[in-house]
Amino acid sequence: MKFLDLFAGIGGFRLGMESAGHECVGFCEIDKFARTSYKAIHDTEGEVEMHDITTVSDEFIRGIGSVDVICGGFPCQAFSIAGKRKGFEDTRGTLFFEIARFASILIPRYLFLENVKGLLNHEGGATFETIIRALDELGYDVEWQVLNSKDYVPQNRERVFIIGHLRGECTRKVFPFSGNDEQINPKYRIKKIGNIRKKGLSQSGDVVSIEGIAPTMCSTTTQKDPTKIVVPVLTPDRLEKRQNGRRFKEDGDEMFTLTAQDRHGILVREATSKGYAEALPGDSVNISHPNSETRRGRVGKGIANTLLTGEEQAVVTENYRIRKLTPRECWRLQGFPDWAFDRAKQVNSDSQLYKQAGNSVTVPVIADIAKRL
Repeated sequence: MKFLDLFAGIGGFRLGMESAGHECVGFCEIDKFARTSYKAIHDTEGEVEMHDITTVSDEFIRGIGSVDVICGGFPCQAFSIAGKRKGFEDTRGTLFFEIARFASILIPRYLFLENVKGLLNHEGGATFETIIRALDELGYDVEWQVLNSKDYVPQNRERVFIIGHLRGECTRKVFPFSGNDEQINPKYRIKKIGNIRKKGLSQSGDVVSIEGIAPTMCSTTTQKDPTKIVVPVLTPDRLEKRQNGRRFKEDGDEMFTLTAQDRHGILVREATSKGYAEALPGDSVNISHPNSETRRGRVGKGIANTLLTGEEQAVVTENYRIRKLTPRECWRLQGFPDWAFDRAKQVNSDSQLYKQAGNSVTVPVIADIAKRL
């Protein structure tokens, strides 16, 4: 089927749809850096290209021609728990109605949409009800399901996927399904593939050794007094026994002696009753917003936390060091092949590559849904 890629980003929807045999006829993306990556990755010659969706005229939309599917991961910040959740009060939230405008003109058989899980309960469900009613008035019956990327890749990322079926058309029911039938190996661990080193950030790309002094990982090294959110090494399985006295080391104290009996790790501060989470080799650590009094879930046990748009993700390596994930790893966690990353890297900076990974959809999830259309 022919599909139109709205809010296209770097083309996560496109890769998933094309892997299922569908054909892209055009795309719309306002961010010039994301658009540069998109065009480096995909062959867009002869396709319709749009930038600011709010400036696309109805006449231009009619000129696109026949489309079977409209895809769109419409901006989620307005509904995200990580954001301020202003919903339709936020101009980004109103962009859903641009999808509705395109659908009212092109009348595709399917609408294939994605957003954060928080969309479902925003304003007590009123926001989602508004979306469902709008699609119903356009002639679409709607089904939806929350899927987690961890069933496809080693990343914990819950998103709601919405399928609109044009009434009167012969369409197939897509949901529910349980996710990837061939789930990832639970023993998967992120491997170290190299460092990133930027000027002015002395810790960027570095790994932090536990030899000598128990380390503290800072969210940034440009501050005079950076906030610490990762605190010294401990022995979690012997924490309660305390045979050898105090089991926590202060910054500057000598490191514990590692023995075969002890299983050492690190503590990561977070807003829970315990005040911290334990991280061991293979676990991911989110180091964003160190002063937050509400941030929790910073540690992913053998799996990456939800990718955001910055450089906040780190991993604990086998020798108890902490390092940030590289842009390539972040793209892999979204299911992008290395060849796609290599093309984007030629035209964009690392900071943009991090942002683009965080804003993208998870390609294998899209592909699994696309093959059911």
